[in-house]
Amino acid sequence: MKTRFKIHKTIGFICLFIVAFTSCTDDLNITPNDDQTILSEELFKDEAAYKQVLAGIYANLALTGTDGPESSNLKNIDAGTSQFGRVLLYVQTLSADQMIWSYENDPGTREIQRNLWTAQNPLLLGMFSRAHLSVALANNFLRETTTAKLDERNVSTTLRSEIPAYRAEARLMRAMAYYYLMDIFGKANFVTENDALNSQPPVYDRAQLFDYIESELLAIDADLVDAKQNEYGRADKAVAYMILAKMYLNAQVYIGTDRSAESLINCEKIIAGGYTLATNYLHNFMADNHINSAANEIIFPIISDGATTQNYGPTTVMINGSVGSIEANGTEVGVSEGGWGGALRVRKQLADLFDASFINDTRNTIISQGRSVDITDISDKDSGYIIQKYSNVTSTGSAGVDQTFVDTDFPLFRLADVYLMYAEAHLRGGGGNLATAVGYVNALRTRANNPNTVTANDLTLDFILDERARELHWEAHRRQDLIRFNKFTGGNYNWAWKGNGSNGISLPTHFKVYPIPTASMAANPNLTQNVGY
Repeated sequence: MKTRFKIHKTIGFICLFIVAFTSCTDDLNITPNDDQTILSEELFKDEAAYKQVLAGIYANLALTGTDGPESSNLKNIDAGTSQFGRVLLYVQTLSADQMIWSYENDPGTREIQRNLWTAQNPLLLGMFSRAHLSVALANNFLRETTTAKLDERNVSTTLRSEIPAYRAEARLMRAMAYYYLMDIFGKANFVTENDALNSQPPVYDRAQLFDYIESELLAIDADLVDAKQNEYGRADKAVAYMILAKMYLNAQVYIGTDRSAESLINCEKIIAGGYTLATNYLHNFMADNHINSAANEIIFPIISDGATTQNYGPTTVMINGSVGSIEANGTEVGVSEGGWGGALRVRKQLADLFDASFINDTRNTIISQGRSVDITDISDKDSGYIIQKYSNVTSTGSAGVDQTFVDTDFPLFRLADVYLMYAEAHLRGGGGNLATAVGYVNALRTRANNPNTVTANDLTLDFILDERARELHWEAHRRQDLIRFNKFTGGNYNWAWKGNGSNGISLPTHFKVYPIPTASMAANPNLTQNVGY
């Protein structure tokens, strides 16, 4: 049985650590919100501190502060607009053709889902700041684990042997943060542990970030733990390969160069790592997805525990939010009967992908009875279909420990995505084998109890885009996919409320990246605004 990596005991610990070294965040223009202090050398007298500080880097993906789900360790930034997984879901999914949020008075949501965002959007500031905090935490861990530091502290041989893998994990988490900054904003403040501390650091553009992330992930490969050999919730070689595979698949967008062949190679590395599909598609989205069959499919999760890591993260938001205003089906998914009263629904374009041939497909969790597919008034929570993909109930039928804060981990990366990336990379000329690609797509359909398998003739890029939506909807991939397929901006593909039109209107090209938050530019004059904003 797999147990989750224990991050809940480390977030307060790491916030103390941040304050002790305010410079670790000053160089990225992040202000910690905590007035406690602890001396560095006192901290590291206990050798267990090294792993706890490493855990704090992971904790930054799940938690927002030290005093419960409402607290924030980022000064002047609200917890609700800065939880990493939640804001990632908003910028990648709510901004596209799959999801609608009913409560548009919630900060930033109206602008994101109607594609009206500006540099003042608090969700964008939350995303930019939270990702940079991951960088800062990793940098500081690396500064405190140099050979010189270990020699000064006369650490044990056992700890010294563990440090290279710990450092590789920290570098991987930093690379992942820069990957999301590259994808979402196209630039970032750039600092590593080797740079002089500077409150106005240099800024890397997309091409520079791409080169750096690629070189980092290749450099740490030998020190990373092999795939599936680390604690659940910690990163390993497969996570690095996943980021590389995604970077290479999107390289035409990022750097204007096709790197499909390298994407496919990294997909093959992940597949060879011993991962297998969950026996049931829905196991990936249940309260015990860390120990049910999904544990064999999930490559990297954002951990959620209703008792120990309470937060308003993506799974808490989606499970409570997708409880229908008409259906009041909350008890079925392990939360209060009314949930959040119809906060989330699906846009027509996602519902249309599940036509009659997908009626028994287990990926089709749409509830449509008594509802219209069209959402002509976003505030009308009774219009539009809802889905029941995520659940705070285990695969054996037990509810999570809390009726608001769920036990369901968010599957940031999983094997099904790799199968579909392999097929897409092959179709884009990246090599591989057509029969293998068809086999991977059909493995997903078979797992979903869908007898309508595909042939080689069916496998086109347009098909892959649709199949990715069926398999991976509400998993924070859609904006990136639509941009890669040249369907996010412009008017060749419109969806409900795109560009604030009820039937969708064209978006300008510069919307392929988000604006740099105004507050971030004010803190670092080296940051300049993206073109068009």
